[in-house]
Amino acid sequence: MSFKEFYRHTERGFEKLTSLANAILSNSITFIIALCTVIFWLCNKRFYAQDIHYCIGDVILGVTFLSMFIIQKSFNRFSASLHLKVNELVASHKTASNTVISAEEKTDQEITILAQVYTDLAELAKVEAEELNQEQKHNPEN
Repeated sequence: MSFKEFYRHTERGFEKLTSLANAILSNSITFIIALCTVIFWLCNKRFYAQDIHYCIGDVILGVTFLSMFIIQKSFNRFSASLHLKVNELVASHKTASNTVISAEEKTDQEITILAQVYTDLAELAKVEAEELNQEQKHNPEN
């Protein structure tokens, strides 16, 4: 197995792992489990035997821990709605390429290839615009 194949295989595995972690962390059941864990942790008798500074630190740590789940859920909702809006704009424009619809489901390698295609298109459009400007300078009658 070559290094390139190993890298592709590893990258696909990592993408699956991050998708799974994303689904788990943004799930409401996971938040409820985390909330119960924090409540159990804070209701522990050792919590009240500590110095007030440690108690405040524990509360802050618990709130931060729970905030991560809330932020992940809200980011997923925002991201999904943004993807739907972009997909609608692409689908409604007749000359747009449908290859970018659902780009969020593509692998990093596929996204890199698409980005390169659009970079090349932008360069081509820039060259064509410069040529058009040169023609207009030489033929001011048009």
